[in-house]
Amino acid sequence: MTEELDLMGQDSDGSSEEVVLTPAELIERLEQAWMNEKFAPELLESKSEIVECVMEQLEHMEENLRRVKKEDLKVSIHRMEMERIRYVLTSYLRCRLTKIEKFFPHVLEKEKTRPEGEPSSLSPEEFAFAKEYMASTDTYLKNVALKHMPPNLQKVDLLRSVPKPDLDSYVFLRVRERQENILVEPETDEQRDYVIDLEEGSQHLIRYKTIAPLVASGAVQLI
Repeated sequence: MTEELDLMGQDSDGSSEEVVLTPAELIERLEQAWMNEKFAPELLESKSEIVECVMEQLEHMEENLRRVKKEDLKVSIHRMEMERIRYVLTSYLRCRLTKIEKFFPHVLEKEKTRPEGEPSSLSPEEFAFAKEYMASTDTYLKNVALKHMPPNLQKVDLLRSVPKPDLDSYVFLRVRERQENILVEPETDEQRDYVIDLEEGSQHLIRYKTIAPLVASGAVQLI
């Protein structure tokens, strides 16, 4: 696999740019997205373009293997790598669906109030799934419980009833790009805010809310 793939990215001002990646760099991007999604308490920005490119690359690899003799040792090695990639891809998508099911009212509310130009947390398919899941949940609650209750109790606010993602939870991270003057909020009223520098390659245990923007920018990697 030596050919390059085109991936659309975004500049800091929100404008689109085309990023050219090798297959190895593409898989690295997928693994980074997978680890971040796995350990972040909230649903992160959708990486649907990476997913689509990986699926296309898997199809291309499958086509190449059909041209190779089955007795060739390379076939077994490449198939093992394909299965590994499929596992990472499937795990990434399953993790996102689990979060959507767990936090669906908040995910949809965030999407509804998302400023224009800001990356979406949902792919079109995930957005459709979240809306259908919310509608099904609402219908189920009405048919099973709410219709049997007094009229003044037949409405439920899902935004208040479903817990929000715990952004105050702690996460492990590895610093990919040096960061200066990161403001850390105190854990108790007796403490004060303080500032830290994150050195490239260093690892930390820190409150997710503090470094959420750095996860989004790729400056740190959750581990």
